[in-house]
Amino acid sequence: MCIRDSSNGDNSPCSDLQHYCGGTYQGIINNLDYIQEMGFDAIWISPVVDNADIPPRHGYHGYWARDWTKLNNHFGSEDDFKKFISECHSRNIWVMVDVVANHVAPVGLDFSTIYPFNRAEHYHDWCDIDDYDFDHNQWKVENCRLAKLPDLKQENGWVTDTLLAWVKNLVHNYDIDGLRVDTVPEVPKWFWYKFTEAAGVYTIGEVFNFRWDYLRGYIGPMNSILNYAIFRELREVFKGGSFNNFANTISAVQNFFGNELNYMGNFVDNHDNPRFLNGFGGWDGLMGALTFSLFFTGIPIVYYGDEQGYGGGDDPNNREELWTHMN
Repeated sequence: MCIRDSSNGDNSPCSDLQHYCGGTYQGIINNLDYIQEMGFDAIWISPVVDNADIPPRHGYHGYWARDWTKLNNHFGSEDDFKKFISECHSRNIWVMVDVVANHVAPVGLDFSTIYPFNRAEHYHDWCDIDDYDFDHNQWKVENCRLAKLPDLKQENGWVTDTLLAWVKNLVHNYDIDGLRVDTVPEVPKWFWYKFTEAAGVYTIGEVFNFRWDYLRGYIGPMNSILNYAIFRELREVFKGGSFNNFANTISAVQNFFGNELNYMGNFVDNHDNPRFLNGFGGWDGLMGALTFSLFFTGIPIVYYGDEQGYGGGDDPNNREELWTHMN
């Protein structure tokens, strides 16, 4: 994610994690040595499009798109973004950008501030996804609002064409190497096939679900997915659970997913879940879990701050600023 690191030398703590806390492209450039010296050769950053600010929360995270034709100037200028990618590429570091094609900022039914999706016909009728629906009602998952965020209507040909042109231009104009795709189950699979083709780079989808058959259904529409198949079990075993049970789970996962595991993203922490150190285990357990994720089949993903022992809870407390703990 876009490292919350000041580019102006201000190392004071962030007073409100629901707001922007100084993270910029220049801030990452300033600390590329820090990242590269840990051995990383790719960086996943937050969505880069212009976002809405709707107090008391703000679009610091990038998931509240307002104007799809502009970049989020809180992170820096367009030239700063290009410089960041160029600096990474000069070090043989790839850049993966988070993208969203499911929803826009939480504007209710007044779409006038959203561009170019500023008409009611660009959205599904308002209904809300309940927790029960994720395992029992796929129609609602794809057609209703997640967290009351207006749900784009991909069945509208103009909406689909606009999203496909947008992602193609984003990748081409800025020489982006890969995409992490948000809220994948909330959009029909037929759309993701087109989206992945238009992007023309590696796509890894967020399918926040623990059913293996459900997860596997999105490999194809996406090039791959985040490995939620082992997420809970990985945390549990390094919290002090049974290694025999874990070994059985891993064997079953390998048999079920086969070669598809090679491209799945292994992780211990991310911005959607309380961190491992927030009640799941201690430092030794975190180091064990991270070691497993690094060496198990797949693509290892380490969430910033793990290396510093961060232990934040639910969003936004798991999205801490980094500059006060740069050891």
